[in-house]
Amino acid sequence: MWKVSMPEREWMKIYGALVATTLFWGLSFVATKVALESIPTFTLIFARFVLASLFFAAVMIRHGAPALTPKDHVKLFLMAIFQPGTYFLCETHGLLYTSAAKVSLIIATIPIAVVMLSALILKEKTNRLGIIGVFLSLIGIAILVIGDPDFSWSLGGSLKGDLIVFGAVLSAAFYIVSARDLGRRYSSMEITGMQCFYGALFFSPALFLDFPTLSWAAISGRSLIALLYLTIFATVTAFFCYNFALSRIPAARAAIFINGIPVVTAIGAWIILGERLTSLQLSGGGLVLVAVFITNFMNRSKAVALSDSTANSHALQSSLKMK
Repeated sequence: MWKVSMPEREWMKIYGALVATTLFWGLSFVATKVALESIPTFTLIFARFVLASLFFAAVMIRHGAPALTPKDHVKLFLMAIFQPGTYFLCETHGLLYTSAAKVSLIIATIPIAVVMLSALILKEKTNRLGIIGVFLSLIGIAILVIGDPDFSWSLGGSLKGDLIVFGAVLSAAFYIVSARDLGRRYSSMEITGMQCFYGALFFSPALFLDFPTLSWAAISGRSLIALLYLTIFATVTAFFCYNFALSRIPAARAAIFINGIPVVTAIGAWIILGERLTSLQLSGGGLVLVAVFITNFMNRSKAVALSDSTANSHALQSSLKMK
């Protein structure tokens, strides 16, 4: 019977978690579009994180709250300010001034920001394959966006929106690096739970902006189903999976999976919302998947080969010493 070694099982868990994160976050854009049909923006975000917090509160009541130091509480609060906090605010607000196509291209630069921050803060190095993978994924995202039949190169007065969206890029990069650091000491469940608690706290004041125009009776069942999806899959499960992966592999390698999200979004919008998907867009999505493979699986094969070579060298030296 074929058996998978323990290290192989661990790799399968890590990349399974990253694939699940990509799928759940990719479809979250479709779910958000459906939810916003009858739920105001801040109400939706607040409800999403409050419901997620209730889930983690139940888990902590059963298993106990994490023994966090005051310093770690500060780190977790700052992480929640970056993601979901300023990331959601910058991305949503930026869309008021610039096109969704340009936002997708700007958001696709997150892995580059992560590579730079992880090198500065975590002292993690990215090899040549990793850099190639990042830039290939950017090209793939560009093809995916430009392949949209409704895409336009018109810039207009969108510089303000572009700069705001770059704020989302920096927020996401700081979150990824922070989660990678905290993942060395705390479990994925603990980090995700506190992230949701502080995220709900961050958005609570903004909820009052929606109250004057909020009509509870107007909220549709379709939007409520979308809210449940966003809570269970795009928040609780996706953040848990991503934080789990960040606790086990370098931040730059985990970040490249973010560029697979627009691919999932495009396919999901095509299937669920009936939006068009061209052959050019499909080729761009395929290039992104190739970039993910190069950055992660080829790097991993290289690392395993190096590890085996080192192990063989040590074995040979030991054998010579015994002789």
